[in-house]
Amino acid sequence: MPTLNPYRAELPYSYALGIFPSLALMQAAPQRARRLLLSQHAQGEGLRTLRELCAKHQVREEFADKTLRRISGKENCFAALAFEKWQAELEAGLSHVVLVNPMDEGNLGTIQRTLLGFRIPDLAVIRPAADIFAPHGVRSSMGAIFSMRVKAYESFESYRESFPGHNLYPFMLDGAATPEEAAPLARQPYSLIFGNEGNGLPPVFSTLGQAVRIPHSNDIDSLNLAVAVAIGAYAFTQTGREESSCTKQWLRS
Repeated sequence: MPTLNPYRAELPYSYALGIFPSLALMQAAPQRARRLLLSQHAQGEGLRTLRELCAKHQVREEFADKTLRRISGKENCFAALAFEKWQAELEAGLSHVVLVNPMDEGNLGTIQRTLLGFRIPDLAVIRPAADIFAPHGVRSSMGAIFSMRVKAYESFESYRESFPGHNLYPFMLDGAATPEEAAPLARQPYSLIFGNEGNGLPPVFSTLGQAVRIPHSNDIDSLNLAVAVAIGAYAFTQTGREESSCTKQWLRS
């Protein structure tokens, strides 16, 4: 078998590090798994389930402590799955979250897990941005990435050309409406847009749709990006409005 290398963005594969993210991969997208790497010290019920799923889907299993240390950079990584990267396509009939130039892999992973919890499975990432498939981000998502549709775009204009009918709600410090004010009037499908961790969205975004601000005290200058996305996603998905037929169809699948 070919040698597995420490992750680099140009590689056609990445890693789900840890038993829980590996289980999430096998439960949501087993066709993408290629090799299961195990430590001689691995044990537990989760490991047994993971091995059974890999055997069922004919995923090669091997004990590879040295490889695990090399690809994870840790001594306590007891399991990992190598998986093929893929290109997702977002659903035109569903609402999206759009991240403009997010640079933190941990934030990107946490956001995916949060969005999956709020039933927003479509995420657009505008480059330059953190690597969607970096193992740290995959682990931070706790495997949510395997149940999401995530697509990177070279520019916001490129995203907008693909979904011209989406109503835009950029989240900005000087937005005219709060989430409580904007969400009940939101027209689906919509795009909730968030900016970079350090700079937020450029001022031009306030002219593209209904700008939204999340009120907070003057003791801080801004909220963490993952926290802001969680607040916005909660507000826009908990308004009591009937879910779209597309969302219901996704939930049944």
